Amino acid sequence: MKRKPLLIGIIDDDTINQFTLVRIINQHKLAEKTLSFSDGEEALQFLIDTIPTKENIPDIIFLDNNMPVMDGWQFIEEYANLETEIKKKILIVMISASENPVDIERAKKINQISDYIIKPLRLEEVKGVINNLEKFLAAKKFTTIGY
Repeated sequence: MKRKPLLIGIIDDDTINQFTLVRIINQHKLAEKTLSFSDGEEALQFLIDTIPTKENIPDIIFLDNNMPVMDGWQFIEEYANLETEIKKKILIVMISASENPVDIERAKKINQISDYIIKPLRLEEVKGVINNLEKFLAAKKFTTIGY
């Protein structure tokens, strides 16, 4: 069965990390389209605006945990309130420069987060996330792709 083209969202205030991730995705043709947001508030508003049409809702979101305006933790809290309205399972992977076990454990306890990956992301990790999308859609459980 051929998988439909992927739409990947990147929520990260670090433009270098955004650029690197988009470049990996584009060079290896891992998704049809990428959407980039510089903070959680911008991404959340995009999702809210997109709910009525159901178009351009990402299949996967790479979410930085530490950003100004609205960080990844705050985004997840607000996203959890919208999840039933979105009516689409979105694989959310928290990405972070922090190797703090407290952050990793916190992410594991949040149902909406599938994994926690330490930056910088590498091709193998991005492919791992994409390859685990089908399993996620079936189970929606923490997959420990990058940790």
